[in-house]
Amino acid sequence: MGTPTAAFSLHIRVRLDNTPGSLGRLAVAIGDAGGNITQIEGFDVRGEFLDEDVVINCESEAHQEQVQDAIRGLEGVEITHCRDRTYEMHDGGKIEVLARMPIRDREDLSMAYTPGVARVCMSIHDDDALSHDLTIRKNTVAIVSDGTAVLGLGDIGPAAAMPVMEGKALLFKNFAGVDAFPMCIDVDGSADAIVETVERIAPTFGGINLEDIAAPVCFEVEERLKASLDIPVFHDDQHGTAVVVLAALQNALKLTDKKMGDLRVVIAGVGAAGVACGKILLEAGVAEIIGADRQGAIWEGRENLNPAKQWFAENTNRDRRKGAVGELLAGGDVFIGVSGPGIIEATDLDRMNKDPFVFALANPDPEIRPEEAKGRAAIIATGRSDFPNQINNVLAFPGIFRGALDAGATDITEGMKLAAAEAIAESIAYDDLEPEFIIPSVFDATVAPRVAAAVAEAARADGVVRSKG
Repeated sequence: MGTPTAAFSLHIRVRLDNTPGSLGRLAVAIGDAGGNITQIEGFDVRGEFLDEDVVINCESEAHQEQVQDAIRGLEGVEITHCRDRTYEMHDGGKIEVLARMPIRDREDLSMAYTPGVARVCMSIHDDDALSHDLTIRKNTVAIVSDGTAVLGLGDIGPAAAMPVMEGKALLFKNFAGVDAFPMCIDVDGSADAIVETVERIAPTFGGINLEDIAAPVCFEVEERLKASLDIPVFHDDQHGTAVVVLAALQNALKLTDKKMGDLRVVIAGVGAAGVACGKILLEAGVAEIIGADRQGAIWEGRENLNPAKQWFAENTNRDRRKGAVGELLAGGDVFIGVSGPGIIEATDLDRMNKDPFVFALANPDPEIRPEEAKGRAAIIATGRSDFPNQINNVLAFPGIFRGALDAGATDITEGMKLAAAEAIAESIAYDDLEPEFIIPSVFDATVAPRVAAAVAEAARADGVVRSKG
């Protein structure tokens, strides 16, 4: 049985007989069908009837139908209107362009547009760096996707990827005040086509956020764009996840006797997120990392590895251990899952060292359910919002880009990522840490500014700040 969630919520208007017990029978029927009533809005009495608005969380689209059928089966109850609240939110898109200033008279028009704008154009022509101060580049990020690896949906194409990229733009604005715009591009899936497209649109933006591009193409695209562009390029599926994972690990260590330099970490899934997690954890001083994909352990000498996995093989698993994930957990301290549902059993955790950490991040269904890991792991984290310790990229990317833009950064370095992770971790006071609270809430308004300040400082320290004048 799943968990009712707002992602499958309904807004239903019902007409009830205006008799005692009608509303109670409705509530019982919804509850018996597994629906969770989250709101009952003001009713409108119409003589022998009354109209009532009810918001109900369900588990799936099929469950939505079951709940409606349960309501329809009640005598004296009629559904007069039903809306899927998620689709309603997306109707017409989730973002818009707003003017930053009014045009009230001829003077305003003369400065904002012709003839005054020509002076600004020529200033930028003489010094291209001024475009980062005198245009939207100062605060604008492109969210670029080819739609080949969208959420857990796979290759669904650029048009179907748009709702995710719009949502990303919404998060950029709400959490860090960054203006971000979706750029879903219809290309042939090759790195060449994506790189060429981004290079051509880059003069409009102050940063590039790569999103939902399938591995291994995503690795090559990011590497080439970082080399060819003088603005920050950041593949959030890789580094956003890695930054938040490191932050959670840092806080988890504060609650135990374990040390970063003594940890053996097992990573299930060596795609974009898995490789990035491996890199940042090695940078942070983790002693040993072992990764596994569908064919089992990654080790140096294994055949047919793509370049990203080859790097992983050369820099991890020094003992060349082999086997499936469950076997690799023997003697491990930390499990990080960025793969798929149900790939390890509860008994696999018994092979790990005392008080292991389990970060099962596959979404919506984790590698192991928290209920199964409870009692076997000292710390449990997931990618879901309905369990404690949600590892969510929104804790990282808004503040990272805010800091990069504020500093005038030309790149996002490893030092900036490490600074972001530390800032996220330090958003929770030491005395407030507990096993079910090692990572701040995504709604903690202090996180993005804290991350931005740390990232900007790291950018200056790393010497990747655009010179002025």
